[in-house]
Parts: sequence; structure tokens; C-alpha cells
Amino acid sequence: MISKVSRAQVRQKKHRRMRNNIAGTAERPRLVVFRSNKHMYAQIIDDAKGHTLVAASTLEKDVAAELEKTNDVKAAAYLGSVIGKKALDAGITEVVFDRGGYIYQGKIAALADAAREAGLKF
Repeated sequence: MISKVSRAQVRQKKHRRMRNNIAGTAERPRLVVFRSNKHMYAQIIDDAKGHTLVAASTLEKDVAAELEKTNDVKAAAYLGSVIGKKALDAGITEVVFDRGGYIYQGKIAALADAAREAGLKF
């Protein structure tokens, strides 16, 4: 019988391959996206120092209060605008987008578009 690799393992393998080419610097930190079944998370990371500069997720009370659901496209778009505003407040204007091995459509694309509209360049 043929054994099939789980989608999560395929995503993790894609993410490891992508990380060989993507790195965040002090000038252009890395915007990382992670989705779980219930929530979405976004972080801006300086890989040279190994520090998280800005973070936002749908777990935060002020973000979750604005949303009906925390795992749909509307939530992703709102999270993108929140992370964009926080980044601009921290003085970050340019980032490298790390989609985390996820396909660039739906929630991931909505988060990226909202972050661009908020003022981030990538």
C-alpha cells in the first residue's frame, strides 16, 4: 500500500527549502506567517540578531474583539493591517515576506495585501 505524506509535513519541507534563500536583516527583516486551525500569527524577525521585532496574532484581545472568526480571510486581512501598523510604528518599512510554506492564495494573500496597504514594502 502506498503511504502518503501529510500536508503538514509537505508544508514544513517547503518552508525549510524557502528558508535557505530567505533571511531577515536589520534593514529588511522577515515577515513570517503561521496559520493554525483556529488562529493566525504574524511576526517580523531580524534573523541576524535572532529577535522578534513586532508580532501580532488573532489571539490578542484587541484583534479578536474586531473579528467574528479568527481563521478566515477577513481575519487574515485585518491581521495584515495590524502587523503593518505595528511595523510602521516601530520604524520598519521594508520586509522580506516568508509565507511559511503555505500556498500564496486566500488567507496568506489577504494578509500580504493588507500589510502592503498599511505601508509595508515587499
